[in-house]
Amino acid sequence: MNDPADDPLSRERAHLAAARSALRAMRADVESLDIRDVTANWVNAAVLEHQIGERIKALADLSDTPLFFGRLDYLHSPGAEQAEGAEGERFYIGRRHVHDADGDPMVVDWRAPVSQPFYRASRKDPLDVALRRRFGYTGGDLTAYEDEHLSDPAEAATTSTLLQREIERPRVGPMRDIVATIQPEQDEIVRSGLSGSVCVQGGPGTGKTAVGLHRVAYLLYAHRERLARTGTLVVGPNRSFLHYIEQVLPALGELTVAQATVDDLVAHVEVRGTDDAPAAIVKGDARMAQVLRRALYSHVTMPTEPVVVVRGSRRWRVPAYELEDIVRQLLDRDIRYGAARDALPQRIAHAVLVQMERAGEAPDDRVQDAVARNSAVKAAVKAVWPAVDPAKLVLRLLSDPEFLAEHAEGLLDEEEREAILWPKPARSVKSAKWSSADAVLIDEAADLVQRTHSLGHVVLDEAQDLSPMQYRAVGRRCTTGSATVLGDLAQGTTPWSTRSWEEALGHLGKRDAVIEELTAGFRVPTDVITYASRLLPHIAPGLTPVASIRENPGFFEVRRVEGPGDVVAACRELLRHEGSIGLIAADARVPELAAELTAAGIGHIPPGEETTHETRLTLVPASLAKGLEYDYVVLDEPRAVIDAEPDERTGLRRLYVTLTRAVSGLVITHTTDLPPELT
Repeated sequence: MNDPADDPLSRERAHLAAARSALRAMRADVESLDIRDVTANWVNAAVLEHQIGERIKALADLSDTPLFFGRLDYLHSPGAEQAEGAEGERFYIGRRHVHDADGDPMVVDWRAPVSQPFYRASRKDPLDVALRRRFGYTGGDLTAYEDEHLSDPAEAATTSTLLQREIERPRVGPMRDIVATIQPEQDEIVRSGLSGSVCVQGGPGTGKTAVGLHRVAYLLYAHRERLARTGTLVVGPNRSFLHYIEQVLPALGELTVAQATVDDLVAHVEVRGTDDAPAAIVKGDARMAQVLRRALYSHVTMPTEPVVVVRGSRRWRVPAYELEDIVRQLLDRDIRYGAARDALPQRIAHAVLVQMERAGEAPDDRVQDAVARNSAVKAAVKAVWPAVDPAKLVLRLLSDPEFLAEHAEGLLDEEEREAILWPKPARSVKSAKWSSADAVLIDEAADLVQRTHSLGHVVLDEAQDLSPMQYRAVGRRCTTGSATVLGDLAQGTTPWSTRSWEEALGHLGKRDAVIEELTAGFRVPTDVITYASRLLPHIAPGLTPVASIRENPGFFEVRRVEGPGDVVAACRELLRHEGSIGLIAADARVPELAAELTAAGIGHIPPGEETTHETRLTLVPASLAKGLEYDYVVLDEPRAVIDAEPDERTGLRRLYVTLTRAVSGLVITHTTDLPPELT
């Protein structure tokens, strides 16, 4: 009988069991910590208790998630002098670090430098790796392995079956991490430094979203202390998208990254209204920043009267011309409106103190503070540099034609001003029906008054749909930090969508960002991406088409149907396959299709809700499809998707998005003729 110890798979399973046991021990050690004698007060105790709680969560062993997915056998020990004839070290690569009772690593974090050759090593450049082993899992059980002897010239290069299987594995539920399948070009972006910003142009299925999220995880690993102080943020296009990606970082042990939409960032007022396309385009134009600046600083008026400060029996007089010099100096410094207003009383008080010193007095800082609070000084500041509420400023601009015309002169023409003026002025900030674009204007005005808090790193996904003013809003959140910008120019589906990444990065305040392009498609099947790429000459001329590297060509079919019943029948067919199903349709057609699905007894959910093994069909309005993926997709009525948009080009871009959501198969159903761009 064979000894199980001689079976490589049995040995690897034993190591997995030992690593899981070690992880449980690590968690138990944290759970057993007694902090009663190490905290000075209840505040410290609460902070430490929270940190311990987060650490316990990070050490959770997810039973259906492999603890390690690869192994590296080095020819030599990395970073150490190697004795002649001695073997190199062996490292198991996984989602987090696990050590035994002696502190020796049983699993090494994928972000550690020693793990990098797992993604970068090749036969051409083995990086001192003798063996790279990949593991295959069924559920949480280790069931297969696959070896590459990178330093053996006699072994022929082959495509990794396990790697392909992992890429093509059916999914139900939210987005998964890709740590087991990161490719060299993706790894290079993931591990780029914190100080620089990166813009990733990537077509459907190239993994740009996953790259951005894994970059955050890597930066938190490499610069944890710094980012713990400054914070990190992921900005997505909508709540459905954020819900889809929200489990990726926790699966990697990162629990502190905030997620938000642009609307969340600028939520100074309640959004209850919408703009038509012409108004939204003007409001989103970068020229509005200058209009707002002019309107804000128009409140500053030059003093015409002196300030007289009475202290005891003495009267101290600061003449109007001296006050004007102070005001002009503050304007010339180009500091925030609110900061300058706060500095003005101190500047006036300093002028009074100079007079006091000339008169032989010896005032100190307390006297200066007292003068700055003097009623005469306060009255002068209120008259010269009044407080301005950002929302009221925008309210006046959008309600008062003369005020808007005065401050938009040379920036907006009459037609553009008419487009953004409210037909019926609102009486107050609370009663106004603010739009999303209005909220961005208020955020810009708020930053002109008081500096917005800056984070250490911001990831901006689906960035191609942002207006210049929205880019500025996000850029304010990382003025002192860096950014990872992710998007695809071909998937821009707003009338103001990005024309070039150079222009977008300028609005973001990151002109020096490196622009990387991902063109290898890992998720979308060859037949599907080839069909969708027929639209590229019409929506993004010059953009490199995605080249699918999938060995499985996928399932693809175009069907002319009689009505909604046939669409439901196509969904029923695809439900016989394993994995998630998406039925994507023009927004206006969704209610009719929902009724048909219900009548047919087929359970379905809207995007944003998590699929289960019992309910695997998601009914997706085309406007919410961006960034989402399904194993199989039924795309209903392509012509209706185009016609739902304000112009043909935007409609074709929306169609391109919906065509590229499938990972394993796509069925297109149509009753009207297909658009000529596809035929």
